[in-house]
Amino acid sequence: MRISLIPGFALFILATAGQAISPAMAASPAELRGRAFAQANCARCHSIDRQGPSPLAIAPPFRTLHTKYPVDTLAEALAEGIDTGHPTMPMFTLEPDQINDLLSFLKSLK
Repeated sequence: MRISLIPGFALFILATAGQAISPAMAASPAELRGRAFAQANCARCHSIDRQGPSPLAIAPPFRTLHTKYPVDTLAEALAEGIDTGHPTMPMFTLEPDQINDLLSFLKSLK
């Protein structure tokens, strides 16, 4: 007796077809580079995830930045250097590609 695997495989495909793609799988290359930049330079103080507090209480989680600032308007500040006026925040000046990547990542957190 021959057993066909095709019906079982078809049922598997139908059962998994409606599952959502994880955010990591759906991320663009710019978002991934932006996340890597944030992880290397910002995550010491800021939460860069969709949940959880920032390691430094006065550092806003990145997922909330869009509620305080239009994300696209941050490009100029990132190019000129962010200076917050408190000593724990280092001054950053980013290159245009880094700005695009970081803004792509920030937009993905909305």
